[in-house]
Amino acid sequence: MFNKKIEEPSSLADQAAQSATHAIQSTQRVANEALDSLTGSVQDLRHQASALAHRGADSVRETSQQLRDTALRASDNTLNYIKDEPIKSVLIAAATGAALMALISMMASSRDRR
Repeated sequence: MFNKKIEEPSSLADQAAQSATHAIQSTQRVANEALDSLTGSVQDLRHQASALAHRGADSVRETSQQLRDTALRASDNTLNYIKDEPIKSVLIAAATGAALMALISMMASSRDRR
């Protein structure tokens, strides 16, 4: 019981320092592994975001082109109708203009009444 050898203070300090060094190294290793994992995840997310952005841009370009094509067809159809039915076209345009003027006049008079 009393025969146990009492370790010297410098030996205890060395052991404590060595334990602290091992703990620090272990913590650094775990932190580095976590950073490596996060770096890979961030790169994966960056690639996914880039792919989504490209897909979105392609979709916008395609939709824009479809809208241009539709507007061009509507314009061509309108011009062809005007060429085929010039009198009807003028009457339709006059009626549309009169309807718009009546609507604007009604809106202006209702605003004046307030």
